[in-house]
Amino acid sequence: MSVRLTCHARSMVSEYSTISRTSSQEMGQAEKLLMDKCSELSAVTERCLQVENEHVLKSMKACVSETLSMLGQHFGQLLELALTREVQALVRKIDTSDNIYIMESTTGNLFSLTQEGAPLCRIIAKEGGVVALFKVCRQDSFRCVYPQALRTLASICCVEEGVHQLEKVDGILCLADILTDDSHSEATRAEAAAVVAQVTSPHLSFTQHLTSFLENMEEIVTALIKLCQEASSGEVFLLASAALANITFFDKMACEMLLQLNAIRVLLEACSDKQRVDTPYTRDQIVTILANMSVLEQCASDIIQENGVQLIMGMLSEKPRSGTAAEVAACERVQQKAAVTLARLCRDPDVAQEAVRLSCMSRLIELCRSPSERNSSDAVLVACLAALRRLAGVCPEGLQDSDFQQLVQPRLVDSFLLCSNMEESFV
Repeated sequence: MSVRLTCHARSMVSEYSTISRTSSQEMGQAEKLLMDKCSELSAVTERCLQVENEHVLKSMKACVSETLSMLGQHFGQLLELALTREVQALVRKIDTSDNIYIMESTTGNLFSLTQEGAPLCRIIAKEGGVVALFKVCRQDSFRCVYPQALRTLASICCVEEGVHQLEKVDGILCLADILTDDSHSEATRAEAAAVVAQVTSPHLSFTQHLTSFLENMEEIVTALIKLCQEASSGEVFLLASAALANITFFDKMACEMLLQLNAIRVLLEACSDKQRVDTPYTRDQIVTILANMSVLEQCASDIIQENGVQLIMGMLSEKPRSGTAAEVAACERVQQKAAVTLARLCRDPDVAQEAVRLSCMSRLIELCRSPSERNSSDAVLVACLAALRRLAGVCPEGLQDSDFQQLVQPRLVDSFLLCSNMEESFV
């Protein structure tokens, strides 16, 4: 194994030296350290083969382990240096080229590197990739490259270093300019929405202090609603709605803006358009926005006016078309958030009465009692129990005694334990 390992390491160094146009002192030193460790590993493993004393062999194995560990570190350092040099070359080309074909090819290569994971995204951000790409997005002569450049930026901004660089170059202002400029193609504005979705992700703690975003939020939210309304495809709608969904977590003022912009009507109308909304992933974004907006008292009247209760109830029956884990998880999120939205909206007696009229209670009971209906999801169960209890407070006569005694009257945790242990045969 050590022979194969050292051969692979030597081969990599040799091949990289052949294709690399220039060498640096730092690279040369890293290569030497790696080769020295390879030689050391070969020597120590060879000695191990000649030793029969188990006590001595045991101490030598510790030496082999330490050498392997050091070899791994040197290999990682060399690899990072090599990748850094390649990134530097690409960024330099983006920064200096005025040829549209070279720019398109180079941004494509940089995007491919971002797909290799967070470590490479950090290198790209550190070496000026974000700065160079925003420079491209500010030049009219490169408009046809904007979608590719923005797609690359969205990938880089999955790491903290990328978001910091975006903030330094007023990237949010650039994104706002693109989103609000109708002369840009829909594809360009959709990719700008994807960058917004990335930098406002509630899953990333380091994005929560983008002061420049708050300064441009109204313009961005307005443009995103318009993009949702005019989207020509499901992909464009998904990117725009995902950005809006994340923004509703990012700042509570966004929900009030959305209410003023008639977002509820736009989103609920889109639900009946299969060209824009035809997957659980998109419905997940829509119901996320509705759930976050439903904390506002004024939201209830808009929901009733647009027949929103019926659409939300339909989301309680979200089913995956395929058995993929991602789609199943998306369906669970839709069901859970639909129940959360109902529970919040049913503070309003008119919404509660409409929900009862549409037999929402029956569906919630079914989700509580039948694990297969909720894919055995605990999160869906808790949300449905909470919604059912809210509705029962308004319309207790809609429940059978057994449902009341098992699902409403006990403590929430006791009802949860009862339902989570139910078998299908009991339903």
